[in-house]
Amino acid sequence: MSTATITLAPSAAEASLEVKPDMTEKSGVTALSTGGYEFPGIPDIPDLYKKRQWQLEHMAGAFRVFARKGFTEGTSGHISVRDPVDPNTFWINPLGKHFGMLKASDMVHIDDNGQVIGGNRAAVNAAGFMIHTWSTFGRPLDIISQDTCNFWGIQAVYKTFGGVVLEADESEKIAATLGEKGRVIVLQNHGLLTTGGTVDEAAYLFTLMEKSCEVQIMVESTGLPKNFIGDNEAEFTAKVNADPETLYTEFQPDFEYEIWKSRGELHKGD
Repeated sequence: MSTATITLAPSAAEASLEVKPDMTEKSGVTALSTGGYEFPGIPDIPDLYKKRQWQLEHMAGAFRVFARKGFTEGTSGHISVRDPVDPNTFWINPLGKHFGMLKASDMVHIDDNGQVIGGNRAAVNAAGFMIHTWSTFGRPLDIISQDTCNFWGIQAVYKTFGGVVLEADESEKIAATLGEKGRVIVLQNHGLLTTGGTVDEAAYLFTLMEKSCEVQIMVESTGLPKNFIGDNEAEFTAKVNADPETLYTEFQPDFEYEIWKSRGELHKGD
């Protein structure tokens, strides 16, 4: 791997950037929508049981998107979500079933001890459970593209990876490293972990981070100096594009494609 020595200095664009008070009041999707109609965002679902079903359908959709993008390997990987009806419990995918085959009805309901209490009666990923209840380079992504601006101020690196996360103390350390504002974390020598207020937000952040990692490796391999985006520009871009509503909306084309592709199987959850 080639290395590069980089000198950081404010860019001309950053020095001249003037952020007006009303420029960040609208989310990226709302700001870009035109024609007299606003793009629909995160739905308000007062009925918690209907919200649970909605979450499970979007969870299944996220898995199928991951399968299509090649984020599968054996029994590894999981998505888990807090239950809206009983927030002390979670839903997680069954261990050993291909992401591309998952439906809403396949998800497993577990308590805060990792025991199955409902949904699909199947074994679950112990490592996934431990991470929820509480990679090689081991460093955050450089802010060198518009996409990586979405990670400005919300990414962390966990450098003391102790193997597959099967103990609560390891998961607590990961959560502490992520902190209150963090949403994405690089687990050194292990992989990536993303979080969000919706499954869609977390899933979109994961696909974005995976792609950004690929881009960074390609950039590093050239050995050429990198042109960093300034802090002011990155912060402004993150405020406009990385709010929960926009990140949720960014995932919807992929989710709707999976519904269409499954001919309703995913949506119905049968």
